[in-house]
Amino acid sequence: MHYWPVPDLAAYFGGAWHLDREIRTTGGEPAGEVTGTATFTESEAGVLVYHEEGELRLGGHTGPVTRTLHYRPAGPGRAAVHFDHGGFFHDLDLREGRWTADHPCRADHYRGEYRVTGAARWQQEWAVRGPAKDHVIVSRFSR
Repeated sequence: MHYWPVPDLAAYFGGAWHLDREIRTTGGEPAGEVTGTATFTESEAGVLVYHEEGELRLGGHTGPVTRTLHYRPAGPGRAAVHFDHGGFFHDLDLREGRWTADHPCRADHYRGEYRVTGAARWQQEWAVRGPAKDHVIVSRFSR
């Protein structure tokens, strides 16, 4: 697969994206989905603020979902990604258009992969394993 190098995160991510997320069991069965929008806005301090809003459908539940992350620049194509409460999430380096990240969450482990496949398409895939969680989350973004 060909990946799209991203030397400038603000130039690539800046603005609005359509978000389509699927949540699957580890066996590949559909468990839920989210549709909505995601925006990246650059703060005065140069931080890319990611904000998503959407609708979650999970089992018999349907309801709103939001999330905010801060992509703090760490060099060309690189950032330290933090939760909105300030805690560290993971490092990111998209200079080659692809990145694998790890995040421990209590006893669970998140293994994520970013894939940039074009000027207006990218995705994240998170495999979550542990005593509390065992699923895969695939988020696709498009302009």
